[in-house]
Amino acid sequence: MRVVIRGAGDLASGVALRLWRAGMDVVLLDVEKPTAIRRTVAFSEAIVHGVQRVEDVTARLATAETAEETLAAGYIPVLVDPEGRSVPKLKPDALVDAILAKRNLGTEIRDAPVVIGVGPGFTAGVDCHAVVETMRGHSLGRVIREGSAIPNTGIPGLIGGFAGERVLRAPAAGLFHPLRDIGDAVTEGEILATVEGKPIIATLTGTLRGILPEGTEVSPGMKAGDIDPRCQRSHCFTASDKALAVGGGVLEAILALTGALRETGIRHTGGEREEDHV
Repeated sequence: MRVVIRGAGDLASGVALRLWRAGMDVVLLDVEKPTAIRRTVAFSEAIVHGVQRVEDVTARLATAETAEETLAAGYIPVLVDPEGRSVPKLKPDALVDAILAKRNLGTEIRDAPVVIGVGPGFTAGVDCHAVVETMRGHSLGRVIREGSAIPNTGIPGLIGGFAGERVLRAPAAGLFHPLRDIGDAVTEGEILATVEGKPIIATLTGTLRGILPEGTEVSPGMKAGDIDPRCQRSHCFTASDKALAVGGGVLEAILALTGALRETGIRHTGGEREEDHV
C-alpha cells in the first residue's frame, strides 16, 4: 500500500514512522525551504541535507521520477512539492494532509481513494474521508468520520505543566541566528538566539527541544524554538508522544477506509467475547 503525506515536519514524520513500520510505502512532500523547529525528528531535513534519519528510519531527497527506486532501496522519498503536483504520478492508495496549516491548502477528497486530514481545517465527508485529532488531551489521535477536529486555539498543549511558555517566537523580521543547539540545557532568562540583533530569551528552564537553523528568514511572532521543561535530552531525538498518537490514528483510518483489515480476515463485530468475562 502506498501513502503520500503532504508535509514532512515532526508531526508528519511521526505519522510516516507509524505507517512505514506497519509495512506501507510512504512518500513525503514538503516545501523547498523547510521551517521545522524539531529538526532532529523531521524528515524535511532530507531536503536540506539530502538524507535524514529519524530513529531507525532513513529518508532521502528524491523526485517523482526517482521515488520508486528510493523506496526499493529501503528509504522514504522526500520530494520538494508543496502543491502536491506529483500526487497523480505517484498514484497513492491514500493521501494524508499533515501540513498542519490549520486550514486546507488545496487537498481534495478526490485526490486519492482515501484522503485523511490531520488537525483543524478539514471536514470529513467534504474535503477528506476522515480527520485525525491533533489537540493534546482526551481526544488526541482519535479518528473523526463526520465533522472536523477541535478548532485551533493558538495555545500550545501542556507539557510538564507549561503551554505557551514553551514556545520561542521571533521578535522581529529578519535572519535568525541561534546561540544554542537542540538538546542543550537552557535556563530561564538566557538569550538563546537573535534576530537582527534583537534577543530571544528563554521563557523557562528546560531542554531546547527545537530551534530554527542559522539564516532562516523569519517574520515577527513566528515560532522559532521549543523548550521542554521535562529536561529529558533523549526526547529531543525521538518522535513525540503526540506525533506517534496522531500517527496511530492515521494508521487506523487508512486500514479501516481501505478495507485492509477485512482483506486480512480481521473483523470486529462489536459484540462481547468469552475472554471479556475471564
